Amino acid sequence: LGFMFIRGIVTLIESMALGFKALSYSVNEATEEEIKFSKREMTISVIIAVVFAVGVFFILPTIIGRSFSEFFPNAIVYNLLEGLIRIGFFLIYILLVSQIKDIKRIFQYHGAEHKTIQAYENDEELKPENVRKYSTIHVRCGTSFLIIVMIVAILIFALLGKQPMIWRIISRILLLPVIAGISYELIRLAGKFSKYKVVNILFYPGLLLQKITTKEPDNDQIEVAISSFKKVIEAEKALKAG
Repeated sequence: LGFMFIRGIVTLIESMALGFKALSYSVNEATEEEIKFSKREMTISVIIAVVFAVGVFFILPTIIGRSFSEFFPNAIVYNLLEGLIRIGFFLIYILLVSQIKDIKRIFQYHGAEHKTIQAYENDEELKPENVRKYSTIHVRCGTSFLIIVMIVAILIFALLGKQPMIWRIISRILLLPVIAGISYELIRLAGKFSKYKVVNILFYPGLLLQKITTKEPDNDQIEVAISSFKKVIEAEKALKAG
């Protein structure tokens, strides 16, 4: 069981590293020739983003929750309140960024990606007309993962009881990789057993949130998703072939 959680943490770190490389490439391809970003600049940007995310979605809810501690002497109820504040912040953030024009387009590509993956998993030939009929919602989506992280965090932090503020903040930061690892394994299981209705019920909050983070794509976006997916499959086959 311990190996599974470690595997989840390692896989997440690898995914973040790969995502960082992809982000660096995308940003430099999208900008003009004379405005290329160095690896150092991209690294600093990512670090700032991570610090901001941890601060807003983990530390700030802890501080706000602390102000209500005298009204909730029960540790479980107290940690539940903190978790609900955290989820509330996340939902507000998603709703706000979803109003940005460029983000809406990214969400369309996100939907195209999900459609393509589902077509592939159902052994369909990857053509726009085959891909389009599938849903933009997928159980293994990163959006679902983030919601699971926040729910698992509530359960883990509830076990710690009430702590002094400094230890609450430190525990939130130190336990984040563990929570992410557990959440990753849960998402993997959800993907493996996604045909069972009970699994979709348990992961319904994440699926519901995808109605915001995915949008119906146009044909060009579907073609981009198909082309990108085929490249990934080719790269995986080449890697396995050695």
